[in-house]
Amino acid sequence: MKEITTEPLAIFDSDEAKWAAVLARDAAADGAFVYAVRTTGIYCRPTCPSRRPRRENAEFHADAAAAERAGYRPCQRCRPEQASLIQRHAQSVARACRLIETSEDLPSLDEMAQAAGLSRFHFHRVFKSATGLTPKAYAVACRAERARQALAGRETVTEAIYDAGFNSSGRFYSGSNKMLGMTPQRYRSGGEGMEIRFALGECSLGSILVAASDKGICAISLGNDPEALLQEFQDRFSSANLVPGGEAFDAWVARVVGFVEAPGLGLALPLDIRGTAFQQRVWQALTEIPVGNTISYKELAERIGSPQSVRAVARACASNTIALAIPCHRVVRSDGALSGYRWGVERKRALIERERQREAGKGGSGKSSSSASVIPACGVRSRKVDSTT
Repeated sequence: MKEITTEPLAIFDSDEAKWAAVLARDAAADGAFVYAVRTTGIYCRPTCPSRRPRRENAEFHADAAAAERAGYRPCQRCRPEQASLIQRHAQSVARACRLIETSEDLPSLDEMAQAAGLSRFHFHRVFKSATGLTPKAYAVACRAERARQALAGRETVTEAIYDAGFNSSGRFYSGSNKMLGMTPQRYRSGGEGMEIRFALGECSLGSILVAASDKGICAISLGNDPEALLQEFQDRFSSANLVPGGEAFDAWVARVVGFVEAPGLGLALPLDIRGTAFQQRVWQALTEIPVGNTISYKELAERIGSPQSVRAVARACASNTIALAIPCHRVVRSDGALSGYRWGVERKRALIERERQREAGKGGSGKSSSSASVIPACGVRSRKVDSTT
């Protein structure tokens, strides 16, 4: 279920910072504090459109309750004692998500908008802004998750199809590869017979393993011991046919290693991403964090509209098996400190620092990132390891 918070992304830790937010009517401050005007006895949101008071007449309170305890009454224009627009939108999207998640058939856009209490066009914009997905895409993701659960718990694929809410097997099979990454039968058998290419290489962060199905990259792992990377990879895809990648696949490894050494090159490779609907929302949001930037787990939870799900967001980051391409290394603690990283905190620190230096130095040399020839110098040494090793 989706939620949106009014918690600010910025930190307003001084009266000066708060006053600057009031002057700018900074939307990020809405929910962080309220300001009160001594001469009028009224308190407002930082974004209130009313004329701003003199600085000496303004004081700040943590929230509406604190302002009222100090004897102030709420502004009739910005209504600071009520839920903010963001909160109201959150409630609207939450109602629509509940409808999607509990309906056997996909609700129409009009039905979802009605449940949200918004016009259909406004609802579509609000929903996508809050979740990162269109209502239809969210419904498809929910249905895909139902299908995965049903396939794991039913004796036949046919039973699973109808339990997942599909009215016909034809509709399910037509979209099964997109939903599951493979046929339903293969999914039930744990990917048996599925071919996955892989290669091991070396970069400045240690050993690296890159693997791909016929859909795209399905694993990028970093570590100190290539044999340990290979063992973890084999354990994860125990039922698949693991095939050393060959020279053509080595080029993909080189591109990944090239990104490690020079983040500005980008990493435009097809991905085979498999996870729950929630995990995919988190991973999608991760890909939207610009190179050279970091956000907190709390901010990431806010971006996907689930501010109460900080721990679940952290688990989704930890569950990411495609390093770099899904940049979970760009998520830090609220105080800026580095927390756990699947491939080691020191690698996380190195990646963040490398990206920041790359962004800080943009334009300094007059060379475009596309002209940088770094891949030949990356030291890629693909190891063709037999999958039965």
